[in-house]
Amino acid sequence: MKKHNYSAGPCILPQSVFELASKAVLNFNNSDLSLLEISHRSKDFVAVMDNARSLALEHLGLEGKGYQALFLQGGASLQFLMLAYNLLEKKAAYLNTGTWSSSAIKEAKAFGNVIEVASSKDANFNYIPKKYTIPEDVDYFHCTSNNTIFGTQIQQFPETNVPLICDMSSDIFSRVLDFSKFDLIYAGAQKNMGPAGTTLVVIKEEILGKVSRHIPSILDYKIQIEKESMYNTPAVFPVYVSMLTLEWLKDSGGVAAIEKINNQKAALLYAEIDANELFTGFVAQKVDRSKMNATFNLTDDALTETFEGLVEEAGINGLNGHRSVGGYRASMYNALPLESVQVLVDVMQHLKTKA
Repeated sequence: MKKHNYSAGPCILPQSVFELASKAVLNFNNSDLSLLEISHRSKDFVAVMDNARSLALEHLGLEGKGYQALFLQGGASLQFLMLAYNLLEKKAAYLNTGTWSSSAIKEAKAFGNVIEVASSKDANFNYIPKKYTIPEDVDYFHCTSNNTIFGTQIQQFPETNVPLICDMSSDIFSRVLDFSKFDLIYAGAQKNMGPAGTTLVVIKEEILGKVSRHIPSILDYKIQIEKESMYNTPAVFPVYVSMLTLEWLKDSGGVAAIEKINNQKAALLYAEIDANELFTGFVAQKVDRSKMNATFNLTDDALTETFEGLVEEAGINGLNGHRSVGGYRASMYNALPLESVQVLVDVMQHLKTKA
């Protein structure tokens, strides 16, 4: 039986993507060679990289608008460092909404003055700060759109005249936004796009070349753009699977179509969390709830063994919450079917009959 996979990342991917990727490992493009052994400079793989980059811009509505898409290595964690290397000359503003934004702030401090405009650390990051002011004299403003660990998500992004940078690792391609408002977007593939090993970076080229420091070549966005993500050997398999996932998304109707399904999934689960007295949500305000990562707890710890037994019996995987929050976390990424959410809701309702 196929598991109902709620893992936060590496996460669920479409079954059709697994099937195509497995065939490519054995015989890529009828070459009688594996995708894992061909040259990354071969015309077949260059076509993969070009297609992946093009599809990323297409889904974000950024084609022909001065943006470049890159597939790099090092995860979003390297981007905490890399974006500051390329963009932070004097000072930058950061919104602190969780573990990953805290890490981004830590890395940026090595390159200049960091202003923390607001933080939700006082309540263990269970809300999104609002009504903060972004200074007009900073090099950029950085935020994290979705917080995988705590289950919060920014629903309304600030209006600002400074470059807007966003870590979208866990909700990229999940909802329609005006992506042209952002000057740089980055996202580790393993949350909603592909396997671990590659990171999508989308950059508005005009923001580059404004820092005075020397930037090591491999960390220089301008060089990575010039080399078309091929400055060094790319993560061939993760890029290929990301391309397949982006093609699957296009065949499924694109971001607008998948957003409707994501809204249905989130509405179904949160309705049960709110209606079932055996559960309570972690996020303080409903407006801040993530549609990708729903975090919740049992109201009676004595029910833990019974609930987790029912979860296992139903074939549900990856539901345990992060150690810093506890409880449970249902990650409802693009490829998770609505039927899987219904299975979890059925288990939550079944628990009431046993309590």
